[in-house]
Amino acid sequence: QVQLVESGGGLVQAGGSLRLSCAASGRTFSSLAMGWFREAPGKEREFVAAITWSGGSPYGSQYYANSVKGRFIISGDNAKNTMYLQMDSLKPEDTAVYYCAAEHFGIAANSWTEYDYWGQGTQVTVSS
Repeated sequence: QVQLVESGGGLVQAGGSLRLSCAASGRTFSSLAMGWFREAPGKEREFVAAITWSGGSPYGSQYYANSVKGRFIISGDNAKNTMYLQMDSLKPEDTAVYYCAAEHFGIAANSWTEYDYWGQGTQVTVSS
């Protein structure tokens, strides 16, 4: 069993930055694939970014949705069992509840149905 706890959401003006954190416990962090998803009111949960260390790189392999590529950076600190999402140049359309997720085979995927564990979510609101 894996427990995930997100933090770092809040209210920011367009063009600003936020950093989300996801602390994992219950299993070796680097054996998992980790992802961020978001859900805006009236919309389906959508993929934001994912990271996996299954390829052997100490920095992990990162994957991004086209809508956030170049603005968001996903990273992980294996010593702290914590994943981060650095969000820059935020736009009002980034407003959503952001969820941290983990996949126990270490396979990064862009479909929320592939993930096994979820955090409680953290609200990100970007004002125009």
